[in-house]
Amino acid sequence: MNDKLAKKKGSSPLYSQIADDLRFKLLSGEWAAGEKIPPELELCTIYNVSRITIRKAIDELVREGHLYRERAKGTFVLSVDHTTEKEHYTMVRGFTREMEELGKTVRTLTAHVQLIHASERISQQLGIENGGEVLQIRRTRGVEGSKAFAYFVTHIPYTEKFSLDSSDYYGSLYEYLKKFNIVLSESKEYVEAVMATPELQAILEVSDVTPILKRVRMVSSSDGQYKEISDCYYVGDQYRYYVEM
Repeated sequence: MNDKLAKKKGSSPLYSQIADDLRFKLLSGEWAAGEKIPPELELCTIYNVSRITIRKAIDELVREGHLYRERAKGTFVLSVDHTTEKEHYTMVRGFTREMEELGKTVRTLTAHVQLIHASERISQQLGIENGGEVLQIRRTRGVEGSKAFAYFVTHIPYTEKFSLDSSDYYGSLYEYLKKFNIVLSESKEYVEAVMATPELQAILEVSDVTPILKRVRMVSSSDGQYKEISDCYYVGDQYRYYVEM
């Protein structure tokens, strides 16, 4: 893994990259629920980093609820519940492209763009100065003939070439970025079930007991620097997340 860690200026912190890698191992089932993960010193050797860096990566996963520590025993994997299968829309690539392949016409019901100062989390993941300027794009999306079943909150590093007119973001974001020769080469994602917060209830018109699937998508360019971080929320009984390896 160490040869994949991006150490260039502007790349995400090493601990964040390691947390990403560990997160995908957890979500892919490499370690079963209740299983002890490798000790910190072994992870130091695997990633060729300091123990402090490993500890920060593990701390992040503990806060997210993927791992837990037991004194004098080690760090273990928390169990994850899986819901039963139903008919859903399927995600294999970008949202717009996948819906079109299913014969569905994608609709963006609302789009709102604003220039903001990045939070600590967004700053770290995008590899920018803490509080640096980022473009925040909030969109509700669905398919023709239905109400919105997806809500995206996207952050990208801001440059003056990006429009601040919300009407420019009703189409595919990736097609928009291509206009500026921004080529995205690799993405990392993880999914989790979350509660429908009051904000999500209002935006997606669901009740507080409606299951919500949260997908966090981190997309990088060929130099390993993240160019997009998206928090995506889907109505759980209308969408299936699918990955083909």
